[in-house]
Amino acid sequence: MNSQSHDHRPTAEQTEKLNRLKEIIRSLGSLAVGFSGGVDSSFLLAVAHEVLGEKALAVTGADASVPDRELKEAGEFCRQRGIRQIRCEVNPMTEEGYRKNSPDRCYFCKRKIFSEIKRIAEENGIEYVAEGSNMDDLGDYRPGLRAVEELSVKSPLREAGLYKADIRQLSRAMGLPTWSKPAYACLASRFVYGEEITEEKLRVIDSAEQFLIELGFSEERVRMHGKLARIEVPPADIPRIAAEEIREAVNEKFKSLGFLFVTLDLKGYRTGSMNATLK
Repeated sequence: MNSQSHDHRPTAEQTEKLNRLKEIIRSLGSLAVGFSGGVDSSFLLAVAHEVLGEKALAVTGADASVPDRELKEAGEFCRQRGIRQIRCEVNPMTEEGYRKNSPDRCYFCKRKIFSEIKRIAEENGIEYVAEGSNMDDLGDYRPGLRAVEELSVKSPLREAGLYKADIRQLSRAMGLPTWSKPAYACLASRFVYGEEITEEKLRVIDSAEQFLIELGFSEERVRMHGKLARIEVPPADIPRIAAEEIREAVNEKFKSLGFLFVTLDLKGYRTGSMNATLK
C-alpha cells in the first residue's frame, strides 16, 4: 500500500487545494453532504468527516432514477467509515418539468432533493448543506446548479478549485475505493429531451445497464429514444460488444425489455450526449 501511494502522491498544488478544502469545511462548523456515492461526493464526505467528525452528516436521496447498486455502495461507504447516513425517499415525478423531461429537468430534481436535505439538516441541528460539483462541471450544461444557488447550498469542491483529476488523485492517496469509479449520472439522463419519464422506463434502463455491467462493461450508457436503445461503451470496448455471442445476448435481453431496435453508438461512450440535441 505504501509503495502504491508513494507512486501516486498528489502534487503540491493538489495538496494545497485539499488544505483549502479542509479550511472551508472547518469554517462551516457542521455540514450535511448530499451524498450519492459517486467520486466527488464520496471525497467531499470523507474530508468533511475527517474535519468535522460527528458534525458531518451524509444524506442520500433515493428515488426511481437511482439504481439499487448505487444506494448499496453509498451505504457501504458510510458504514465502513463510521459516518452517519440518513436516506430520504424523494419523488421528483411530482414535478411536471422533471416528468416531461424538459431541458432543465435537473433543476426540478435537484430543487426537490436539496429542499429535503436542507429540512433533514435543520432537524439534525446541522447548519450547512453541501453538494459535490467540481470545477469541470462549470463547463457543461448543468441546470441543477441553478437550484443549488437558489437554495444556498455550498459547493466546497468548486470553492477550493478542485477538478475531477485532482479529486481522483487525492481520493487514491486517501485510500478511497471510489477514486477509480466510472462517472455516473442518474438514470433520468438517458432519455431524449421531451420524452416523458416514467418509473417503468427507468426500470427498463436500469435492467439494461445492469445487464451490460454484468457482462463486464463498467463504463456504459443505454440511451432511450422511444423504442430504440442506443448503447454507448468506450471505443476500445466496441469490438467486444459487437462480437457475435455478446451482440446476440444483448439484443435478446433488450428485446425482452421492450425495445424494438438495439443500436451501438459508433462514437462511443461520453457523458451528457443527450445535450447535443439542445444545440
